[in-house]
Amino acid sequence: MTTKVWIKLNMKKDIKTIELRINGLNCADCATQIERTVSKLNGVKAVKVDLSTSRLKVELNSTDVNKKNIEKEVERIGYEVERSNTIPTVFSIEGMDCEDEAAIIKKKLNALAGIKKFDVLLISSEVVVEHDEKVLPTANILKALKETGMEVFLRGEKAKRLRGEKANFLTSLVFTTTLSGIFVILGFTSTLLGISYSFGTIPLYILAMFSGGYLIGRKGLIAARNLRFDMNFLMSIAVIGAACIGEWLEGATVIFLFALAQLLESKTIDRARNALHSLMELSPKEALVKRNGEERYLLVEEVLAGDTIIVKPGERIPLDGRVINGFSTVNQAPITGESVPVEKLKGNEVYAGTINQQGTLEIEVTHLYKDTTLSGIIHMVEECQKQKAPFQSFVDKFASYYTPTVIGFAILVATIPPIVFHAPFNIWFYRALVLLVISCPCALVISTPVSLVSGITNAARNGVLIKGGVYLEQAGSVKVMAFDKTGTLTKGVPEVIDIIPFNSYSHEWLLRIAASLEARSEHSIADAITRMARAKNIIPLEVNNFQSIPGKGTFAEIDGKVFYIGNLRLFKEHGFTINEAVIDLKGMQAKGKTVIFLGHAQSDGTDKTVIGIISVADDVRENGREALNDIKNSGIEKIVMLTGDGAGTARTIADKLNISEFHAELSPEDKVNIIRDLSKRYGKVAMVGDGVNDAPALAAATVGIAMGVAGTDTALETADVALMSDDLLKLPFALNLSKRTLGTIKENIALSILIKGIFLALALPGLATLWMAVGADMGASLMVIFNGLRLLHIKDRLMDREKIG
Repeated sequence: MTTKVWIKLNMKKDIKTIELRINGLNCADCATQIERTVSKLNGVKAVKVDLSTSRLKVELNSTDVNKKNIEKEVERIGYEVERSNTIPTVFSIEGMDCEDEAAIIKKKLNALAGIKKFDVLLISSEVVVEHDEKVLPTANILKALKETGMEVFLRGEKAKRLRGEKANFLTSLVFTTTLSGIFVILGFTSTLLGISYSFGTIPLYILAMFSGGYLIGRKGLIAARNLRFDMNFLMSIAVIGAACIGEWLEGATVIFLFALAQLLESKTIDRARNALHSLMELSPKEALVKRNGEERYLLVEEVLAGDTIIVKPGERIPLDGRVINGFSTVNQAPITGESVPVEKLKGNEVYAGTINQQGTLEIEVTHLYKDTTLSGIIHMVEECQKQKAPFQSFVDKFASYYTPTVIGFAILVATIPPIVFHAPFNIWFYRALVLLVISCPCALVISTPVSLVSGITNAARNGVLIKGGVYLEQAGSVKVMAFDKTGTLTKGVPEVIDIIPFNSYSHEWLLRIAASLEARSEHSIADAITRMARAKNIIPLEVNNFQSIPGKGTFAEIDGKVFYIGNLRLFKEHGFTINEAVIDLKGMQAKGKTVIFLGHAQSDGTDKTVIGIISVADDVRENGREALNDIKNSGIEKIVMLTGDGAGTARTIADKLNISEFHAELSPEDKVNIIRDLSKRYGKVAMVGDGVNDAPALAAATVGIAMGVAGTDTALETADVALMSDDLLKLPFALNLSKRTLGTIKENIALSILIKGIFLALALPGLATLWMAVGADMGASLMVIFNGLRLLHIKDRLMDREKIG
């Protein structure tokens, strides 16, 4: 089956960019193949495939666009290239605070031809529309959306006016609600004072209804024109109906309470939106760029890959890059969640949105502003709103049946008793009005998304990126966690464990000799030895006649003697005598250690002596055991370790971390089979790995979790949950947050349905009044919103502890 690719040409100054969207691109290997193939073309400066959006971006440093060559290469590897005018446009909607308003927008967009797909994002108050610009221009969509009576803007445009409109909207709502409340009080007071009911009290109640119900009635009228009976319409009918049967106090009180509830609901929903938007404010809008010997401020959109930017102490880093000059510490908490600042020097990577603390840094930009790690996080958090979690799908389906059923029941209550049983019309009509108020599912519908967005946003703030509500829900119900060993439970790099000198030589002297011999080697074991020497401020000695024997070791002359370092094969082949009774080689290897021998001989090859051994191993991560204990305490029934290493090494690591079940000498296919077996035995399984080498096992698990993925595009795209740092203690935080979010969603749904059920039962026998129904309905909405917002304040225990310390 061929894959169709959409091409868009974007030209800016001397930089040319070709963007491609690839339908059906869901394989990291395919993305890598496309990147490698296109990057080989002449004139291509950079190639990036984003699996999360199925986009390929090609930057050209040639004066020619070279579009035909790119088309040819894409087609050569099996993809069909086609042109399309489909573009995504994001609209900001003011006044969309409830699922009722969202439903009106959905209905309006469904009626437009030329829309490929759209997503209505209630929490961020945005609509994302993919449309054919030739068939359906953006201006036409804007016009259609404005017909809903809501304020609509293109994202990024008229932001100041949008904030002004929001302020005006809230101000008018506060004013009209306050005015309505004053008239209700005056009307009730006039009754107590015995003022004429018809000429004094009723006019005051009418003023209360009009002032409090003007904005509500306007929204209800728009909904009715769109054949949508939303809460505003139903509330307007209820108030008018109450007035028709002479329940003036009830009608005025109901409209005041509803207006007050809408005001509070709007403010609380804004809290969730502000938490989401705060992520976008992390990155500066401008960068100090050094070009052609001059320094000047440019918008981040104008900064190019390869430019040098200057970041002074106390400033946020505007773009991802690599330090080329300077030294400082950087607070990476906004990206990785690390509470301790990280030292940055020449060659180190830095991320947009992090804070430079001490020295001035010169940074070479490696990613455009749209491609930074922070941009990826923001994009994925926004995308989460488009994915309906299982509970949210259930709620939406329930609401689609609940509301029309209750409205139909209200009509029957208003008509059948008076007509069939000759019951008093006013009584049963009033009860029907109560049912109309109860029919709105606002609390139920908003209960899940506000909790999910709050949980996901809090996770992102603490360096845990959760791809969507479905994974947040699933992570909250995981029973078993499987861990890859290398680079996940262990540090992924060998470290010196033992230094054992013979013949009265000192540890320091043996390490100095080893570091001198290994200084020219690039092997990971050599790196471990030289790294320890540097940490102990040990300066290597000068060596002569250095020789390296691949797979065995090295030797060289130091102070007139020939010194050797390497494995057992090197020493046996060069005639050294190894006393295995003294050296517990098998015992050390069984513990997962690699043993390195050191020896020396005279320059003529005589007097060969083993002078010591150094053992190297990939040790467990700091806080590893503590993190796993916290994971077990969070409710995980079983922890399993998977590794391709031998059984001895696996047993050693498992014992250190108190893991009872491990599987060794595994191929990637074996890991997948074990994950499937664990799923059959226990249910939902999470797999934790590096997000690249463990991709098959991550995909096979219920939830795939990748560690240490900051700046790693492939890992970000592969995993369902990504830890931006290598800190294992982020896992119990993520699990706790997921469980709390799942619990909050269940609480909200149960509370909403319970309140609806109670008032349905009370309404029929006449035990519920209109104002009670309004108070309960809007009170439930506020309760589930506040309950969901509590998830924003769940703390990472490690960060709290380090702040206290």
